Amino acid sequence: MGNSYEAESSQLTTDCACCTGQNSINIIASDQSWIEGEAIRQLQETARLPGITRAVGHPDLHPGIGIPVGASFLAEGVLYPHLVGNDIGCGMGLWRTDIAVHKFKLDKTVKKLTGFEEVYDGDVSDLLDAAGLSSEDAGHSLGTIGGGNHFAEFQAVETIFNAEVAEQIGVDAKSVHLLVHSGSRGLGEAILRRHVDRYKAQGLRAKTDAFDSYIECHDKAVSWAEVNRKVIARRFMEQLNADGKCLLDICHNSVTPKNGLWLHRKGAAPSDNGAVVIPGSRGAITYVVMPKAEKTEAALWSLAHGAGRKWKRTDVKAKLSKRYSISELAKTKLGGRVICEDNALIFEEAPEAYKDIEEVISDLSNAGLIEPVAAMRPLITYKTRRR
Repeated sequence: MGNSYEAESSQLTTDCACCTGQNSINIIASDQSWIEGEAIRQLQETARLPGITRAVGHPDLHPGIGIPVGASFLAEGVLYPHLVGNDIGCGMGLWRTDIAVHKFKLDKTVKKLTGFEEVYDGDVSDLLDAAGLSSEDAGHSLGTIGGGNHFAEFQAVETIFNAEVAEQIGVDAKSVHLLVHSGSRGLGEAILRRHVDRYKAQGLRAKTDAFDSYIECHDKAVSWAEVNRKVIARRFMEQLNADGKCLLDICHNSVTPKNGLWLHRKGAAPSDNGAVVIPGSRGAITYVVMPKAEKTEAALWSLAHGAGRKWKRTDVKAKLSKRYSISELAKTKLGGRVICEDNALIFEEAPEAYKDIEEVISDLSNAGLIEPVAAMRPLITYKTRRR
């Protein structure tokens, strides 16, 4: 596949928004990267939406439900809720714990990690207050990971590429780190559903009541998702009698104002807000990187948010069930453990179902978009236990 595309936009009109002109479409990936033709088609089709002026596919680009994941879109005078999706605010938080790597016992820790599917009964008023949320906003799912590709993962520093920057961020080779990937759970789903029921896939014009209402709900869901990651981290550290410091929190699904336009990210990490964590699969390395400011605009101020799926969820078990048993999938080639007591999900999230994170990082580096800071090795990946 090539790595750059230019497409003309049709002159489209809907009840909500319209635009004319030429759209720029760019895919940041080498010829060695696995990019499905369907993902490219979805990117091109989405770029033709009224108001969209630029579209970028990142190295983790893959097909989604009607729109691609691993992509960013810039729009003028309009926003599209379905480009953000139902998991508004989904992202990743990275903590440095006070657990020493040399004291971290894998199998002993695996046995301790239980009960995260239940409602958290701890006090989270401090986190809600800091985010401008109330106790009524907490809901029963606050502090739970959710399904799909969400997880909490204990990690050890494998390599530090830039000691000075790693120290500035707070990454410490002697400490166990905790990466939490989760979002707004049912809150984001409800927000998108209300919009789709009324407007289908139409955009919302700026300076209208519908636009303002969505932004208010969107921003609340983004805040809720960040609090959710903090509560999840608190729960995990409490079970291990540990403490920790949040080093960064990255949102992947959002729409934000940018230079008078509206920047949509669907499975894309912001490159205009400091360090970014980019994980591979549960059996691969996670990278902490520093974006290079001089190139961020070319990629719509965004980066890949992970390795990106290579196989559809519905196809994975058929491909792997004769090669691996469930017990074999519970251990990774890097020596880590996987806690996933959902027999379908453990296949769906197998490392083979994802692209090569090394190629993703290489593509971003070769494009001049990032400087790798540290590589983190997974120790324990928590998905779900049976209730």
